[in-house]
Amino acid sequence: MLKECFFLWVQASDRFNINSQLEHLQAKYVGTGHADLSRFEWAVNIQRDSYASYIGHYPMLAYFAIAENESIGRERYNFMQKMLLPCGLPPEREDD
Repeated sequence: MLKECFFLWVQASDRFNINSQLEHLQAKYVGTGHADLSRFEWAVNIQRDSYASYIGHYPMLAYFAIAENESIGRERYNFMQKMLLPCGLPPEREDD
């Protein structure tokens, strides 16, 4: 009986610890999401983070430029343009 009570107590504290860690990450990094984040908004965050990373890391930018046979400046410009609407227009919201 004592073992079962201790096990339940540990699980409850682990849940609290995990939730507090998640809240800390969400406050520190906006892109980690929250309960009200839609699938579309999450995908937009991921795409924009990826494009920003490609622009910020010169070797990756050079790799994409070589792969697409474009200049590095043109690739940077294309990635910045894609950051505006990375997943297309947002879906229509259903207001109840």
